[in-house]
Amino acid sequence: MAIIDRVKYDGPGDVLVWRFPSDQLSWGTQVIVNQAQEALFFKGGKALDVLGPGTHTLRTANIPLLRGLIAAPFGGETPFAAEIYYVNKAVDLDVKWGTNNPIPILDPKYNVFLPVRAFGQFGIQVGDSRAFVTQISATSPQFTADQLSNYFRGVLLTKAKDYIAETIVKRKIDVLEIAAYLEDMSGAIQEKLSADFAKFGVNLVNFYLNSVDVPEDDDTVVRLKKALADKAELDILGDKYQQKRTLDVMEKAAGNEGGGAGAGMGLGAGLGMGMGMGQMMGGMMGQMNPNAPQQPQGPAAAAGAAGAAGAKFCAQCGKPLEPGARFCASCGAKIG
Repeated sequence: MAIIDRVKYDGPGDVLVWRFPSDQLSWGTQVIVNQAQEALFFKGGKALDVLGPGTHTLRTANIPLLRGLIAAPFGGETPFAAEIYYVNKAVDLDVKWGTNNPIPILDPKYNVFLPVRAFGQFGIQVGDSRAFVTQISATSPQFTADQLSNYFRGVLLTKAKDYIAETIVKRKIDVLEIAAYLEDMSGAIQEKLSADFAKFGVNLVNFYLNSVDVPEDDDTVVRLKKALADKAELDILGDKYQQKRTLDVMEKAAGNEGGGAGAGMGLGAGLGMGMGMGQMMGGMMGQMNPNAPQQPQGPAAAAGAAGAAGAKFCAQCGKPLEPGARFCASCGAKIG
């Protein structure tokens, strides 16, 4: 195999560790290390010398640990076998994470279990090349940021889920209103995870909890949001809420038209409902539009314009009549 006289790596930025494919080096080989890189030498499975950014000619002076494991050169470019791993020490701020499955959490405000999901991103930087290569990337030809995310997924999701659930329960935060707490929660989770990353030579530069939400199509979520919408409408309309609901029911019933015997039954039921609710609807419409003219209601409406003796309601204004009265006390209309 030919002796390599120049070593360099200019690969993708998401590659954190890359092993130079050949181990046939020699004293005098040039090793070019770009900015935000380090070159780590391995011999016999041991991590030895580290070279920082710059152009390095391999001499016994600049790789003394490696020099101690190989024969001393006797003039010229003496070949030797050693592995070179390039370590990318640039900061990667766009490592994605997210829960695979929703977390069932008891909402402290509504006392129902809601399926909570969490998503975000974090930034990492290799701080200790030796620790990172020996403990994580090992002998892999290359190691990417996605592999790093998968490597830490277990501890990350465990601590993130535990903290989210704990925070919601202890601080009594409504899951549907949790967006206001994301920044504080992000900082707390980063603090909990930093030590776990540092053990493997990785600095957790930042951690963001971008969203904590619930699936829109979940049955519990749909029912809860419907109940909240009804409550909000009740708070806005106040006393007129029940009136609106009754009108909605009647409008819906009027729109349910059919054919045959079923239609006749529906018509009869509708007429019965209309007769039974006539008085109530008249009062409701009067409250909703106090300037509208009052319509005759009750038995008096069927007794003629003046009303019949013994009628309980005035045919003109619909107000109750005193027993035996000859004139309506409300509008003055003659009775009988």
